[in-house]
Amino acid sequence: MDSALTWDRLQFAFTATFHYLFPQLTMGLALLVFVLMTMALRSGSAHHRHAAAFWTRIFAISFAMGVVTGIPLEFQFGTNWSGFSRYSGGVIGQTLAMEGVFAFFLESTFLGLLLYGAKKLSPRLLWFSALMVFAGSWMSAFFILATNAWMQLPVGQTAGAGGALQLESLGALLTNAWLPWQFLHNMSGAVITGSFVMAGVGAFYLLLGKHEEHGRTYLRLGVIAGAIAACFQIFPSGDEQGRDVAHYQPVTLAAMEGLFETREGAPIVIVGQPDMEARRLDNPIEIPRMLSFLTFRHWAAQVQGLDAFPREDWPDNVPLLYYAYHIMVGLGTIFVAAMLLSVWHLWRGTLFRSRGMLWLLVLLVPFPFIANTAGWLTAELGRQPWVVYGLQRTAQGSSPHVASGNVLFSLIGFAGTYTVLAILFLYLAYRELDHGPAPAPPEAG
Repeated sequence: MDSALTWDRLQFAFTATFHYLFPQLTMGLALLVFVLMTMALRSGSAHHRHAAAFWTRIFAISFAMGVVTGIPLEFQFGTNWSGFSRYSGGVIGQTLAMEGVFAFFLESTFLGLLLYGAKKLSPRLLWFSALMVFAGSWMSAFFILATNAWMQLPVGQTAGAGGALQLESLGALLTNAWLPWQFLHNMSGAVITGSFVMAGVGAFYLLLGKHEEHGRTYLRLGVIAGAIAACFQIFPSGDEQGRDVAHYQPVTLAAMEGLFETREGAPIVIVGQPDMEARRLDNPIEIPRMLSFLTFRHWAAQVQGLDAFPREDWPDNVPLLYYAYHIMVGLGTIFVAAMLLSVWHLWRGTLFRSRGMLWLLVLLVPFPFIANTAGWLTAELGRQPWVVYGLQRTAQGSSPHVASGNVLFSLIGFAGTYTVLAILFLYLAYRELDHGPAPAPPEAG
């Protein structure tokens, strides 16, 4: 890999990772705000209406940050990845345009109604606005994930003049076999993030003795939604996503699992350190035959190792991919345990006064962001060395006339700008959390 390509990849990884901190929160909160709005409509309760309004304001702050940080990603297709854009723009341009025209405008329009129409719209129209924000948010994710699914498993395209790809079937693109479980796995991850944030805020209010009625509502909804999403994240969505990887990208599965040699009755590794020179895992702790069973539903099934594939087709950074995958799985297991324990305390009636559980939920708030980042690292590192799997190598997708110094300079600029944005987000979120869920006072004049 030459220096310019290295910096191109690092810049896109940095900007995409920072950007996705915000959409995962908004997509999770979109569902939870809709649930709160539904509760407000059914009960006619001002309490649930104020709760929904509070989380709508948090949603709006995160949404704005997501918009600002998302724009540079699409510009990088032209500046840093012109080879990829020329080759695949005739395909991915369709889904990216649909995301902007259909989903983004739907979400942003009805978000404005939710924020500023509370005193002018009827409860049913406010509920409908919340539904449209939820639908727009998840539709946006669907079209973007359809783009990524095509990069993972190209379908529906044909080669045009000059070798560039053209879309032959929009239906094939939107029904890509890779897409359903990727979408469900991604969205359950977003719900986990939203649920942990909501539960953590509710727990924090109870620990402080502030806004306790709202804290109990946030905690109850957060742990119930979080428990459902965390369990769904592992099974069936994570299980089926893993089987898609095994079927369509077996070399990726081998790298994720640290499986250097093809084996029948392959074990699943809980802990171990990849040794790339010796091509083995050091200090492994294994569950015998489990990988074969999870992947092929047969204890003695053969699972291909990295030795079954040419070295040039291996993912570029096997250790990083291996660790990212195991961090994701490990944190996902912790989320299930924490949320099921919280639901048990909720059922027993002890959650709201258990300071240990409340502190646990507060301290766990950052970890879904880490788990989702590790999950996307797994997906994108696993696709390497291809930018379009099996069709275009990553090295062929970069811009040949952009020097490494230019990319490094702009990366430094992004780092500085995003630091300011991170501080601004934390300040605005702190203001909302400090003010609490009560209606904002009317402005003077």
